[in-house]
Amino acid sequence: MRITHLFLLTALLMSSMAQAERIKDLASIQGVRINQLVGYGLVVGLDGTGDQTTQTPFTTQSVTNMLTGLGVTLPPGTNMQLKNVAAVMVTADLPPFAQAGQGIDITVSSIGNAKSLRNGTLVMTPLKGADGRVYAMAQGNLVGVGVGAAASGSAVKINHLTVGRIPAGATVERSVATALGESGSINLELRQSDFTTASRVVDAVNARFGKDTARALNGRVIEVHTPVGENDRVAFLGGIEGLDVSPAQGMAKVIINARTGSVVMNQAITLDPSAVSHGNLTVTINTEPVISQPLPYSRGETVVTSQSQIEISQQPGEVILLKGSASLADVVKALNSIGASPQDLMAILQALKASGALHAELEVI
Repeated sequence: MRITHLFLLTALLMSSMAQAERIKDLASIQGVRINQLVGYGLVVGLDGTGDQTTQTPFTTQSVTNMLTGLGVTLPPGTNMQLKNVAAVMVTADLPPFAQAGQGIDITVSSIGNAKSLRNGTLVMTPLKGADGRVYAMAQGNLVGVGVGAAASGSAVKINHLTVGRIPAGATVERSVATALGESGSINLELRQSDFTTASRVVDAVNARFGKDTARALNGRVIEVHTPVGENDRVAFLGGIEGLDVSPAQGMAKVIINARTGSVVMNQAITLDPSAVSHGNLTVTINTEPVISQPLPYSRGETVVTSQSQIEISQQPGEVILLKGSASLADVVKALNSIGASPQDLMAILQALKASGALHAELEVI
């Protein structure tokens, strides 16, 4: 595979000049955010694929507590063998300005040893926020769970069997108060801190709504004065989000994924003239079993040993001159001339960075 393929995503984003983006895509309003909710519940109605209660005693305890709360009294010492019930964690995101009665999507995940949650029903589960208060109630039939089958030691699975979603499976019971300019101002937070972009956002807002409407507090936060009336404030913020701003070009960076061998570069990198020598070293080890069989009636024992053969091969490397490059296309073309694999490219980029020829920040993820 040519190195060019590794930069396909970056090449699609290349342009000779920065493209204008909406402030809505560059920044968010401080305080307007989602809130994570979590709850513990039970999924019932499974077809024998639930938790094995001998290994998950909390499932049995939860079923007992649920039945007791519903007025069902179990005889002392009752040994319940539950195969159609699974203990699960329910998670959801409470969107900003959500009101009581609104439905939100939930994700249901098994925490025991259930084999599948397919066709299960989540029993009413309270969802709590970080403050311990209940903000939503979840219940419903799971959808989107995979399919699995097993027989005679063979098994086939399609998708994940122990995680499912319920669209609009939770009903909001309590809203989260969000202050939106009641004090006469709001703060815009850039998604990426940059002083140049912050200055351009301030200029765009002031040019549209008047001088001193916005001012940058730092490279990320921009204070904006808002109208007094709620209706005017909403229209004002909508107008700000729709303004176009050309963000500053990001710093030169090379992202290396050491696990997959992926290398991604942005448009800002440059390369000084340099020379690179690259060669491949291959080590091959072959191991074969050797069986020593005793002669008949010798009362000897069969001995099994192994014999290994090691081969080392090295391809000669040529010294290649990389010309100075001021654009991403030229850098990719220069690296393609080396003919290195993605794994070798990582070492070459690190060496170029250490030599000072590559002007970019290396980040390994």
